[in-house]
Amino acid sequence: MIGNRLPERTRSIVTDCLGLTTLLMALLSAWEVTSASLTDAVGSGAPMLIVLGSLLLGAILGSALHIERRLEGLAGAVQRRVHRGTGEGDGDGAQAHAERERFIEGWLTASLLFCVGPLTILGSLNDGLGRGIDQLALKSVLDGFAALAFASTFGIGVLLSAVSVAVVQGALTVVGVLLGSVLPEAHIAALTATGGLLLVAIALRLLRIREIPVGDLLPALVVAPLLTQLVVALR
Repeated sequence: MIGNRLPERTRSIVTDCLGLTTLLMALLSAWEVTSASLTDAVGSGAPMLIVLGSLLLGAILGSALHIERRLEGLAGAVQRRVHRGTGEGDGDGAQAHAERERFIEGWLTASLLFCVGPLTILGSLNDGLGRGIDQLALKSVLDGFAALAFASTFGIGVLLSAVSVAVVQGALTVVGVLLGSVLPEAHIAALTATGGLLLVAIALRLLRIREIPVGDLLPALVVAPLLTQLVVALR
């Protein structure tokens, strides 16, 4: 009803507000580098080096796997779906088929958009680790405004993407719960601090300051606890 009536200026200022909020959340997460549990486990000088090493190794691995490029390719496919979804049928039978196609396109397009991205992974993992739903709440606001735009094109089919989001983010949250029962507090602190810097990168993109390839940095979330364990073993 209102998605196609929001002026560009409104969408822009809302994005700026979300970018600033993301930056605040990022700083709070990155502050985990000073966690007492992490310092006790690896020493006072190692936490910053662990975060740096995680980002560097993660960036090398992510760029080698072309994660950002693959995500951009997926975004391009979504964009083509949006373009194709605006076509109209001719005739009653064709119109009914077009409506069904429009419904499916809306579901698939919105599902891809809302289920792929750093905030999906970071937010769900933090929720499962017991760190709160702040990042998922921020993501929901971002997705909400995007859903307005998609629904204005595809209609009610976009609503079905809620099921896809529940399955994907729910599964990632379960992974976070399992990690929380296995990983020591120091390893979780290293993961959280590293994820905080990824959130800084997302904030810079939302604020249109710098387009950092966040997708290529995602492997750092896996490297951080592994590198922490290596330092603990060598200490």
